[in-house]
Amino acid sequence: MSIVAEAPGYIQVFSDGSVKRFAPEIATASIEPCNGYKSKDVNIDPLKPISGRIYLPDFPESGVINQQLPVLVYFHGGGFCIGSTTWLGYHLFLGDLSVASKSIILSVDYRLAPENKLPTAYEDCYSALEWLIKNLENEPWLKRADLDQVFLSGDSAGGNIVHQVAIRAIRNEDFRGRLKGLLPIHPYFGSEKRTELETANGSAGEVEMNDMFWRLSLPQGSNRDYFGCNFENAEMSVAEWSRFPAVIVFVAGSDFLKERGVKYAEFLKKNGVKRVELVEAEGQVHVYHVFHPESEATRLLQKQMSDFIHSF
Repeated sequence: MSIVAEAPGYIQVFSDGSVKRFAPEIATASIEPCNGYKSKDVNIDPLKPISGRIYLPDFPESGVINQQLPVLVYFHGGGFCIGSTTWLGYHLFLGDLSVASKSIILSVDYRLAPENKLPTAYEDCYSALEWLIKNLENEPWLKRADLDQVFLSGDSAGGNIVHQVAIRAIRNEDFRGRLKGLLPIHPYFGSEKRTELETANGSAGEVEMNDMFWRLSLPQGSNRDYFGCNFENAEMSVAEWSRFPAVIVFVAGSDFLKERGVKYAEFLKKNGVKRVELVEAEGQVHVYHVFHPESEATRLLQKQMSDFIHSF
């Protein structure tokens, strides 16, 4: 049995189809307040399975206890093949973000490729959004949730998922007027046509790794012009584009995927999305906020996200 695909330290895929993943340091949820927030794990659909982790800011001061809070649904990255709500970097980043933005955050664990190829991740994450709406009365931690102020965010593959879930949401009357904004971070997109950076000298290693994750996650028979990879190939009407929510796209200056993020923002503007912002973290690498959740750059990102959420 041989290894047919590998991201060292993260995943190995073997010739018999089996998969071995290597998780970094993980964090457990705690219903006791810590660093200004508390967290707990929830079952969204135990049969698939889809789970999540809710982050709730802890406000001991009088006067804000019953304040309604915006809700941010977050999709982790990992090329659709790795990643988890339990990873320490995500846990710290999202817990601190819930405090900084005074928001309730639902972080989603969706099914991973290659065992579950696209569009499974899109379907699972959209199911999580539906769960949020349906469980407002049943889940005590959602009692303060303002479901007229819903936001979607995610990094890398999660940023890709944000776009696909938003398309599904604007086609559903249940979400009409509720989905206020999207906050994709270093979104992971692609196409059969290479970008300038992808054809530059010294890019072969990055291109090979990105292509590997696409091969593992795309449906059989599809290539990188699949609608989930190439955002230009998603079929949307003019009316649907007119309902597309506001978007702030975060890119990192030293990220190989920066070019794709910039093109995504330009594509949204070209299609008439009324509010599109592009924010670059100069000198930062891909998903730096996960690797360095307490860095100065991450604190700035959290402030920028908070400012966007509270601009509505």
